[in-house]
Amino acid sequence: MKILVTGGAGFIGSAAVRLAVSRGHEVVNLDALTYAADLRNVEEVAGSPLYAFERADIRDRAALDRIFAAHRPDAVMHLAAESHVDRSIDGPATFVETNVMGTFHLLEAARAHWVKVGRPESFRFHHISTDEVFGSLGPEGQFTEETPYDPRSPYSASKAGSDHLVRAWHETYGLPVVLTNCSNNYGPFHFPEKLIPVVILNALHGRRVPVYGAGENVRDWLYVEDHADALLLVLEKGRTGRNYNIGGENERRNIDLVRTICRLLDDRRPDAAPHERLIEFVTDRPGHDARYAIDPSRIRDELGWRPSVTVEEGLARTVDWYLGNEWWWRPLMERDGVGRRLGTG
Repeated sequence: MKILVTGGAGFIGSAAVRLAVSRGHEVVNLDALTYAADLRNVEEVAGSPLYAFERADIRDRAALDRIFAAHRPDAVMHLAAESHVDRSIDGPATFVETNVMGTFHLLEAARAHWVKVGRPESFRFHHISTDEVFGSLGPEGQFTEETPYDPRSPYSASKAGSDHLVRAWHETYGLPVVLTNCSNNYGPFHFPEKLIPVVILNALHGRRVPVYGAGENVRDWLYVEDHADALLLVLEKGRTGRNYNIGGENERRNIDLVRTICRLLDDRRPDAAPHERLIEFVTDRPGHDARYAIDPSRIRDELGWRPSVTVEEGLARTVDWYLGNEWWWRPLMERDGVGRRLGTG
Protein backbone atom coordinates (compact mmCIF):
# COMPACT_ATOMS: atom_id res chain seq x y z
CA MET A 1 0.00 0.00 0.00
CA LYS A 2 0.87 3.64 -0.28
CA ILE A 3 -0.03 5.06 3.15
CA LEU A 4 -0.39 8.72 4.06
CA VAL A 5 0.58 8.96 7.75
CA THR A 6 -0.33 12.20 9.50
CA GLY A 7 1.82 13.06 12.50
CA GLY A 8 4.53 10.69 11.31
CA ALA A 9 7.31 12.65 13.02
CA GLY A 10 5.69 12.24 16.43
CA PHE A 11 6.06 9.44 18.97
CA ILE A 12 3.47 6.89 17.84
CA GLY A 13 3.37 8.11 14.25
CA SER A 14 7.10 7.62 13.75
CA ALA A 15 6.87 4.07 15.09
CA ALA A 16 4.14 3.38 12.54
CA VAL A 17 6.22 4.95 9.76
CA ARG A 18 9.32 2.94 10.61
CA LEU A 19 7.40 -0.33 10.78
CA ALA A 20 5.40 0.31 7.59
CA VAL A 21 8.51 1.07 5.55
CA SER A 22 10.29 -1.99 6.99
CA ARG A 23 7.37 -4.12 5.72
CA GLY A 24 7.57 -2.74 2.21
CA HIS A 25 4.77 -0.16 2.23
CA GLU A 26 5.24 3.23 0.61
CA VAL A 27 4.81 5.94 3.23
CA VAL A 28 4.12 9.65 2.88
CA ASN A 29 4.80 11.32 6.22
CA LEU A 30 2.66 14.45 6.64
CA ASP A 31 3.66 16.49 9.69
CA ALA A 32 3.50 20.16 10.70
CA LEU A 33 6.62 19.71 12.88
CA THR A 34 5.16 21.33 15.97
CA TYR A 35 6.98 21.24 19.32
CA ALA A 36 6.59 17.47 19.94
CA ALA A 37 7.66 16.35 16.45
CA ASP A 38 11.19 15.48 15.39
CA LEU A 39 12.34 14.20 12.01
CA ARG A 40 15.19 12.39 13.76
CA ASN A 41 12.49 9.90 14.84
CA VAL A 42 12.36 8.60 11.26
CA GLU A 43 16.02 9.00 10.29
CA GLU A 44 16.44 5.26 9.82
CA VAL A 45 13.96 5.22 6.92
CA ALA A 46 14.44 8.75 5.56
CA GLY A 47 16.76 7.57 2.81
CA SER A 48 14.44 4.81 1.61
CA PRO A 49 12.78 5.12 -1.82
CA LEU A 50 9.61 4.02 -0.04
CA TYR A 51 9.56 7.16 2.15
CA ALA A 52 8.52 10.76 1.39
CA PHE A 53 7.98 13.73 3.69
CA GLU A 54 5.48 16.56 3.34
CA ARG A 55 5.51 19.42 5.84
CA ALA A 56 1.92 20.57 6.20
CA ASP A 57 -0.76 21.32 8.79
CA ILE A 58 -3.91 19.19 8.74
CA ARG A 59 -5.91 22.41 9.20
CA ASP A 60 -4.67 23.61 5.77
CA ARG A 61 -7.17 22.18 3.27
CA ALA A 62 -5.31 23.49 0.20
CA ALA A 63 -2.12 21.76 1.31
CA LEU A 64 -4.03 18.53 1.97
CA ASP A 65 -5.60 18.59 -1.49
CA ARG A 66 -2.19 19.13 -3.06
CA ILE A 67 -0.67 16.20 -1.14
CA PHE A 68 -3.50 13.80 -1.98
CA ALA A 69 -3.26 14.75 -5.66
CA ALA A 70 0.51 14.38 -5.75
CA HIS A 71 0.77 11.05 -3.91
CA ARG A 72 -2.61 9.34 -4.49
CA PRO A 73 -2.49 7.22 -1.30
CA ASP A 74 -4.34 3.92 -0.90
CA ALA A 75 -4.89 4.58 2.79
CA VAL A 76 -4.62 7.22 5.50
CA MET A 77 -3.36 6.64 9.03
CA HIS A 78 -4.41 9.71 10.99
CA LEU A 79 -2.22 10.21 14.06
CA ALA A 80 -1.63 13.97 13.95
CA ALA A 81 -3.02 15.46 17.15
CA GLU A 82 -2.32 17.60 20.15
CA SER A 83 -2.07 14.96 22.87
CA HIS A 84 -0.78 16.24 26.22
CA VAL A 85 -3.57 16.59 28.79
CA ASP A 86 -1.68 19.16 30.86
CA ARG A 87 -1.20 21.40 27.82
CA SER A 88 -4.90 21.06 26.99
CA ILE A 89 -5.78 22.42 30.42
CA ASP A 90 -3.63 25.50 29.85
CA GLY A 91 -4.58 26.06 26.19
CA PRO A 92 -7.68 24.16 25.02
CA ALA A 93 -8.20 26.16 21.82
CA THR A 94 -5.26 24.55 20.03
CA PHE A 95 -6.66 21.11 20.83
CA VAL A 96 -10.08 21.92 19.39
CA GLU A 97 -8.56 23.53 16.29
CA THR A 98 -6.14 20.67 15.55
CA ASN A 99 -7.97 17.59 16.79
CA VAL A 100 -11.49 18.54 15.71
CA MET A 101 -11.13 20.99 12.82
CA GLY A 102 -7.94 19.36 11.56
CA THR A 103 -9.67 15.99 11.43
CA PHE A 104 -12.63 17.59 9.63
CA HIS A 105 -10.37 19.05 6.93
CA LEU A 106 -8.49 15.75 6.56
CA LEU A 107 -11.75 13.80 6.22
CA GLU A 108 -12.97 16.17 3.53
CA ALA A 109 -9.69 16.00 1.63
CA ALA A 110 -9.67 12.19 1.90
CA ARG A 111 -13.28 11.98 0.78
CA ALA A 112 -12.63 14.20 -2.24
CA HIS A 113 -9.64 12.04 -3.20
CA TRP A 114 -11.61 8.82 -2.69
CA VAL A 115 -14.44 10.05 -4.92
CA LYS A 116 -11.99 11.26 -7.57
CA VAL A 117 -10.29 7.85 -7.84
CA GLY A 118 -13.61 6.03 -8.17
CA ARG A 119 -14.59 5.22 -4.55
CA PRO A 120 -12.46 2.07 -4.28
CA GLU A 121 -13.63 -0.34 -1.58
CA SER A 122 -9.99 -1.03 -0.72
CA PHE A 123 -9.37 2.57 0.43
CA ARG A 124 -9.05 3.01 4.19
CA PHE A 125 -9.14 6.03 6.50
CA HIS A 126 -7.72 4.80 9.80
CA HIS A 127 -8.35 7.18 12.68
CA ILE A 128 -6.15 6.61 15.73
CA SER A 129 -7.64 7.74 19.04
CA THR A 130 -7.32 7.18 22.78
CA ASP A 131 -9.06 5.30 25.59
CA GLU A 132 -9.38 8.64 27.40
CA VAL A 133 -12.56 9.37 25.41
CA PHE A 134 -14.34 6.80 27.59
CA GLY A 135 -13.74 8.74 30.81
CA SER A 136 -12.70 7.21 34.10
CA LEU A 137 -13.19 3.73 35.57
CA GLY A 138 -13.58 2.63 39.16
CA PRO A 139 -11.61 -0.28 40.65
CA GLU A 140 -13.38 -2.82 38.43
CA GLY A 141 -14.31 -3.15 34.76
CA GLN A 142 -12.72 -2.38 31.41
CA PHE A 143 -13.45 -0.19 28.42
CA THR A 144 -15.01 -2.01 25.49
CA GLU A 145 -15.85 -0.69 22.04
CA GLU A 146 -19.43 -0.16 23.29
CA THR A 147 -18.48 1.91 26.35
CA PRO A 148 -20.29 5.28 26.22
CA TYR A 149 -18.09 8.29 25.67
CA ASP A 150 -17.46 10.40 28.76
CA PRO A 151 -14.39 12.62 28.19
CA ARG A 152 -13.12 14.58 31.20
CA SER A 153 -10.37 16.86 29.81
CA PRO A 154 -10.12 19.29 26.89
CA TYR A 155 -7.77 16.80 25.24
CA SER A 156 -10.08 13.80 25.54
CA ALA A 157 -13.11 15.89 24.57
CA SER A 158 -11.36 17.02 21.39
CA LYS A 159 -10.41 13.44 20.53
CA ALA A 160 -13.98 12.29 21.20
CA GLY A 161 -15.19 14.97 18.79
CA SER A 162 -12.81 13.74 16.11
CA ASP A 163 -13.96 10.13 16.64
CA HIS A 164 -17.58 11.18 16.11
CA LEU A 165 -16.68 13.03 12.91
CA VAL A 166 -14.96 9.95 11.48
CA ARG A 167 -17.97 7.75 12.23
CA ALA A 168 -20.31 10.33 10.72
CA TRP A 169 -18.29 10.52 7.49
CA HIS A 170 -18.59 6.73 7.21
CA GLU A 171 -22.34 6.66 7.85
CA THR A 172 -23.21 9.74 5.79
CA TYR A 173 -20.79 9.58 2.89
CA GLY A 174 -19.72 5.93 2.90
CA LEU A 175 -16.04 6.76 3.42
CA PRO A 176 -14.32 3.45 4.33
CA VAL A 177 -13.02 4.04 7.85
CA VAL A 178 -11.61 2.05 10.75
CA LEU A 179 -10.99 3.46 14.23
CA THR A 180 -8.73 2.41 17.08
CA ASN A 181 -8.62 3.58 20.69
CA CYS A 182 -5.37 2.80 22.47
CA SER A 183 -4.13 2.75 26.05
CA ASN A 184 -1.08 4.70 27.29
CA ASN A 185 1.94 4.25 25.03
CA TYR A 186 5.60 4.28 26.05
CA GLY A 187 8.95 3.39 24.53
CA PRO A 188 11.75 4.94 22.43
CA PHE A 189 11.38 8.48 21.06
CA HIS A 190 8.75 9.43 23.66
CA PHE A 191 8.74 13.23 23.96
CA PRO A 192 10.17 14.23 27.37
CA GLU A 193 7.06 15.84 28.83
CA LYS A 194 5.15 12.58 29.41
CA LEU A 195 5.35 10.56 32.64
CA ILE A 196 7.85 7.82 31.80
CA PRO A 197 10.52 9.98 30.11
CA VAL A 198 10.08 12.63 32.82
CA VAL A 199 10.77 10.03 35.51
CA ILE A 200 13.80 8.61 33.67
CA LEU A 201 15.41 11.94 32.86
CA ASN A 202 14.69 13.64 36.18
CA ALA A 203 16.00 10.67 38.16
CA LEU A 204 19.04 10.43 35.91
CA HIS A 205 19.90 14.05 36.73
CA GLY A 206 19.14 13.83 40.42
CA ARG A 207 16.09 16.06 40.17
CA ARG A 208 12.79 15.54 41.94
CA VAL A 209 10.48 13.01 40.32
CA PRO A 210 6.95 14.48 40.49
CA VAL A 211 4.04 12.11 41.04
CA TYR A 212 0.53 13.57 40.83
CA GLY A 213 -1.68 13.17 43.90
CA ALA A 214 -0.95 9.94 45.75
CA GLY A 215 0.14 8.09 42.60
CA GLU A 216 -2.93 5.84 42.76
CA ASN A 217 -4.11 6.52 39.20
CA VAL A 218 -4.04 3.33 37.10
CA ARG A 219 -3.13 3.09 33.43
CA ASP A 220 -2.82 0.20 30.96
CA TRP A 221 0.66 0.48 29.41
CA LEU A 222 1.23 -0.40 25.73
CA TYR A 223 4.72 -0.59 24.23
CA VAL A 224 4.75 1.70 21.21
CA GLU A 225 6.16 -0.88 18.78
CA ASP A 226 3.39 -3.30 19.75
CA HIS A 227 0.93 -0.50 19.06
CA ALA A 228 2.41 0.17 15.61
CA ASP A 229 2.05 -3.51 14.77
CA ALA A 230 -1.63 -3.45 15.80
CA LEU A 231 -2.28 -0.28 13.80
CA LEU A 232 -0.98 -1.79 10.57
CA LEU A 233 -2.97 -4.96 11.19
CA VAL A 234 -6.21 -2.99 11.64
CA LEU A 235 -5.43 -0.92 8.55
CA GLU A 236 -4.93 -4.05 6.45
CA LYS A 237 -7.54 -6.42 7.90
CA GLY A 238 -9.96 -4.46 10.09
CA ARG A 239 -13.61 -4.37 9.07
CA THR A 240 -14.83 -1.12 7.54
CA GLY A 241 -16.81 0.98 9.97
CA ARG A 242 -15.46 -1.02 12.91
CA ASN A 243 -13.57 0.27 15.93
CA TYR A 244 -10.95 -1.70 17.84
CA ASN A 245 -9.58 -1.11 21.34
CA ILE A 246 -5.82 -1.70 21.58
CA GLY A 247 -4.45 -2.34 25.06
CA GLY A 248 -1.19 -3.53 26.54
CA GLU A 249 -2.81 -5.79 29.15
CA ASN A 250 -0.39 -4.20 31.61
CA GLU A 251 -2.28 -2.22 34.27
CA ARG A 252 -0.12 -0.41 36.80
CA ARG A 253 -0.60 2.32 39.39
CA ASN A 254 1.49 5.37 38.55
CA ILE A 255 3.48 5.08 41.78
CA ASP A 256 4.32 1.43 41.08
CA LEU A 257 5.44 2.33 37.58
CA VAL A 258 7.67 5.12 38.91
CA ARG A 259 9.22 2.84 41.52
CA THR A 260 9.95 0.19 38.89
CA ILE A 261 11.80 2.78 36.79
CA CYS A 262 13.75 3.88 39.86
CA ARG A 263 14.83 0.30 40.56
CA LEU A 264 15.92 -0.14 36.92
CA LEU A 265 18.03 3.00 37.24
CA ASP A 266 19.48 1.71 40.53
CA ASP A 267 20.77 -1.34 38.63
CA ARG A 268 22.24 0.75 35.84
CA ARG A 269 23.45 3.76 37.87
CA PRO A 270 24.16 2.30 41.33
CA ASP A 271 26.27 5.26 42.40
CA ALA A 272 23.11 7.41 42.52
CA ALA A 273 20.88 4.78 44.17
CA PRO A 274 18.31 4.71 45.61
CA HIS A 275 16.51 6.79 43.02
CA GLU A 276 13.21 6.42 44.92
CA ARG A 277 14.44 9.11 47.30
CA LEU A 278 13.74 11.61 44.51
CA ILE A 279 9.99 10.86 44.37
CA GLU A 280 7.88 13.86 45.38
CA PHE A 281 4.09 13.83 45.51
CA VAL A 282 2.68 17.02 43.98
CA THR A 283 -0.75 18.63 43.64
CA ASP A 284 -2.90 16.47 41.40
CA ARG A 285 -3.95 17.43 37.89
CA PRO A 286 -7.45 18.98 37.70
CA GLY A 287 -10.00 16.31 36.75
CA HIS A 288 -7.41 13.52 36.81
CA ASP A 289 -9.06 10.28 35.63
CA ALA A 290 -8.71 7.51 38.22
CA ARG A 291 -8.28 4.43 36.05
CA TYR A 292 -8.16 3.30 32.43
CA ALA A 293 -8.32 -0.35 31.40
CA ILE A 294 -8.87 -1.84 27.95
CA ASP A 295 -10.73 -5.00 27.03
CA PRO A 296 -8.83 -6.11 23.88
CA SER A 297 -11.12 -9.04 23.08
CA ARG A 298 -12.28 -7.73 19.69
CA ILE A 299 -8.85 -7.21 18.14
CA ARG A 300 -7.68 -10.52 19.65
CA ASP A 301 -10.67 -12.55 18.47
CA GLU A 302 -11.19 -10.96 15.05
CA LEU A 303 -7.61 -10.19 14.00
CA GLY A 304 -5.49 -12.44 16.23
CA TRP A 305 -3.46 -9.63 17.81
CA ARG A 306 -2.04 -9.55 21.33
CA PRO A 307 0.73 -7.39 22.80
CA SER A 308 4.11 -9.11 22.85
CA VAL A 309 5.97 -6.91 25.37
CA THR A 310 5.29 -7.01 29.11
CA VAL A 311 5.55 -3.75 31.01
CA GLU A 312 8.63 -5.01 32.88
CA GLU A 313 10.41 -5.86 29.63
CA GLY A 314 9.24 -2.67 27.94
CA LEU A 315 10.34 -0.42 30.79
CA ALA A 316 13.79 -2.00 30.80
CA ARG A 317 14.09 -1.45 27.05
CA THR A 318 12.89 2.14 27.43
CA VAL A 319 15.28 3.00 30.26
CA ASP A 320 18.19 1.52 28.29
CA TRP A 321 17.16 3.47 25.20
CA TYR A 322 17.14 6.81 27.03
CA LEU A 323 20.46 6.04 28.71
CA GLY A 324 22.00 5.27 25.33
CA ASN A 325 20.47 8.10 23.29
CA GLU A 326 21.30 11.39 24.97
CA TRP A 327 21.92 12.79 21.47
CA TRP A 328 18.18 12.53 20.88
CA TRP A 329 16.64 13.84 24.11
CA ARG A 330 19.18 16.49 25.09
CA PRO A 331 18.12 19.08 22.44
CA LEU A 332 14.43 18.51 23.24
CA MET A 333 14.89 19.67 26.82
CA GLU A 334 15.07 23.24 25.49
CA ARG A 335 11.66 23.14 23.82
CA ASP A 336 8.76 25.17 25.15
CA GLY A 337 7.17 23.75 28.30
CA VAL A 338 9.60 20.86 28.78
CA GLY A 339 10.87 20.55 32.33
CA ARG A 340 8.21 22.70 33.97
CA ARG A 341 4.81 21.92 35.45
CA LEU A 342 1.89 22.48 33.11
CA GLY A 343 -1.86 22.07 33.54
CA THR A 344 -2.29 23.25 37.11
CA GLY A 345 -5.53 25.00 36.19
